[in-house]
Amino acid sequence: MRSHDFAPLYRATVGFDRIADLMDRVLSADVAQPAYPPYNIEKTAENGYRISLAVAGFSADELSVEVKEGALTVAARKAAEDEPRTYLHRGIATRAFERRFALADHVRVTGAAHVDGMLHIDLVREVPETLKPRRIEIAGPATLDSRAVEKLDA
Repeated sequence: MRSHDFAPLYRATVGFDRIADLMDRVLSADVAQPAYPPYNIEKTAENGYRISLAVAGFSADELSVEVKEGALTVAARKAAEDEPRTYLHRGIATRAFERRFALADHVRVTGAAHVDGMLHIDLVREVPETLKPRRIEIAGPATLDSRAVEKLDA
């Protein structure tokens, strides 16, 4: 296993510690991550995304979606059955799970829906006005303040 030292990055930059922490977390994570439950991430619009998880066997009450500190956490716990069942074959996995997704800055969860055994979580990236590109007009000679011209003449 290779290890990367991000100390030079911390010494030479200001405000990029979250990126370095994310890189460190990704590089040090186990390669064998759990594959349950299967999920899709799709882009639905220019700034819209959807995470869809296959959660067959779970009701909406047994699912939990939470956003905390830049991470989306989806968890499920199967409620205890009142009456024991005898299965001849049990192929639908209803084991408890917790899956985390790191969210980028300015990404907000707008809603979640449980439909036909799928949990759909909609997200949108909202870039603040201060971060959007803006055009700066260049003042020409006709738009200069008359007072500034008078001061130059004096």
